[in-house]
Amino acid sequence: MPRFFADAALCRGATVALPDNVVRHLHVLRCRAGEKIALFNGNGREYAAVLARVDKRAAMAEILDERPSENESPLAVTLVQAVSAGERMDFTLQKSVELGVAAVIPVISSRSVVRLDGERAQKRVVRWQEIVVSACEQSGRCVVPEVRPLLPYAQALAALPDADAKLLMSLNNRQSLRGIPPPQSVILMAGPEGGWTHEEEEAAFAAGFSGLTLGRRVLRTETAALAALAAMQTLWGDF
Repeated sequence: MPRFFADAALCRGATVALPDNVVRHLHVLRCRAGEKIALFNGNGREYAAVLARVDKRAAMAEILDERPSENESPLAVTLVQAVSAGERMDFTLQKSVELGVAAVIPVISSRSVVRLDGERAQKRVVRWQEIVVSACEQSGRCVVPEVRPLLPYAQALAALPDADAKLLMSLNNRQSLRGIPPPQSVILMAGPEGGWTHEEEEAAFAAGFSGLTLGRRVLRTETAALAALAAMQTLWGDF
């Protein structure tokens, strides 16, 4: 059954107009009136619906039922990801959502290849949020992780919330996940293509972070966070 995000109030018995992007997707899938779909708006519930009307530029759906989501991990992970170049950042965001991340904080670090500010940064964050929504549609999630505004590394570090475990992917002061007491909340920081600088690592350690390693091999930026998320879900989450 196709799943779509609708940024609207949803409730059983209501008939709602679907957003333009959903209408376009319905046409791509060749959906017709009478077909069943699933809707969610980020509140943690999924809504079974039937297409009441599908026109060229508009569509309506009648909500038949609702149920709470059972797809969220008990482990709340906030991913602080240094912005990477090309499609690497898009890939990391998409797959981290599939792996259950709760929020994403993109940062510009000293070795980040991509440099964004002002309107370009705002547009990129909007695009990243769209990727997150699409990943939720595909993976069955009903809670949409927020992509926070893009910040310089030092500013983001100073504004981070507290968590049971604060982990920096690093080759220094490192430890294995097996040595960490099971947490309920984690902040995971993953660096750019060139890794963190010494100064950035020291600032994180001073802020209460511990170095994290996933073995003897050096992982690429688009691999590191995803491997860590999968390992944490296996040890402490719902894998």
